[in-house]
Amino acid sequence: MDALPRFVRSVLEFQCLADRCEDTCCVGLRIPVSEERLAKLREGVAGTPDAERVAMLVVPQPDGPPAERAFIQMGSDGSCPFLDTQKFCSLHRRHGERVLPDGCATFPRIVSKVGEQVEVAGSLACPEMARRLLLKADALEQVPGPWEQVPRPEVARPFPGEPGDAYVLHAERIRAAALVLLHQQGFPLASRLGFLGQWAFQLDSIFRGEAPFAGDAEQAGQVLDALLPPFEAPDKLEAMHRDFATLEVPGGPCAGLLASMLKARRAVARGERFKPFADGVLVSLWGSEEAEGSPEEAWREVAARWDWLDAVHGARIQQYFLHYTVNQWLRAPFTEAPSLLAYVFRLAVRVAMLRLALAGHPAVAALRASASGLASEEQQALLDRAAVECFYLVARHVEQAPDILSLVWNMAGAGGAETLGKLILFSKF
Repeated sequence: MDALPRFVRSVLEFQCLADRCEDTCCVGLRIPVSEERLAKLREGVAGTPDAERVAMLVVPQPDGPPAERAFIQMGSDGSCPFLDTQKFCSLHRRHGERVLPDGCATFPRIVSKVGEQVEVAGSLACPEMARRLLLKADALEQVPGPWEQVPRPEVARPFPGEPGDAYVLHAERIRAAALVLLHQQGFPLASRLGFLGQWAFQLDSIFRGEAPFAGDAEQAGQVLDALLPPFEAPDKLEAMHRDFATLEVPGGPCAGLLASMLKARRAVARGERFKPFADGVLVSLWGSEEAEGSPEEAWREVAARWDWLDAVHGARIQQYFLHYTVNQWLRAPFTEAPSLLAYVFRLAVRVAMLRLALAGHPAVAALRASASGLASEEQQALLDRAAVECFYLVARHVEQAPDILSLVWNMAGAGGAETLGKLILFSKF
């Protein structure tokens, strides 16, 4: 590992707020313990009063894979039993970082490998990380940093997939091309997601077609040489944007589906903050916590609020969503999805959920009603706080939930034109 690791700038500058944080990462998350870390945890607490607590509260899973050989038994409120009253980890305080499971030691940092290059990105499931990633103009710039700041480099996750797969072989080039499309800020976000969908559709037709791609790494590179340049041409993008802008899609069904996701997670998510947040969004848009009103009326209210947000705070809103979408490509390998198009589809659904949540945030509704009486700096501060709450709570309680992930993959379908059509529907939301 000769090359220095690459950090997202805000991750390199991140400092945990601990007891000053409005939330805690030790509530509402599922914490697996690997076989290696389970042994180190038991060794680290041996002979101390914590040994009995670890034996009782870290539940072995002998038949699980090595990375999930045990789980921490969370309390009835979803909190970690090792969390103390000052919102610190009692195991870390008494025994040091070495006894922690990998997830606890790395969060909210995400350590991965692109080829041989180690990278460190950030998770928006932490409110302080979300603030840094969303609000700082240069937050997503990748910069070299010291190895000492890489938490557990030995667990860096490579791009998943078969070693000879064209997407794995050219992962960095494909990701770089996706980021170029996302940075086409002369077009609305909906069009940029549409560009990504069209591009992924074409690549999948070759690399994920009915017949397996039979070429080697060089031939795969030649395919990319042929397919990537058209998506870098301004006239090509402008033509796609015009076609995309003329499409009329119904927003009501999307609004109803996204509301059902919020309600499903509200019923099971742990922690004190998500349920009031979800209830506030649903009441703001539907008039009731059960979202029993017309999804078409809710959609019209979402659209009206977004017209106002774009007109008054367009640049700031664009920064939130640019940073969010870029961060997704940096933190989550696209090869984890069944296809490139499925990965972009999941991104479009997530963006749609965030657009619904931000439009429905009670603070945004109040800001719209009182904006004329507030200075621009006050308006932005209020909007920033609402955005951070939306993005981090959705990232923590909705995006990674197994039931939501399963639903999204099922909605994506088998790929091809059907998936592309659904992607456009959510992109236009």
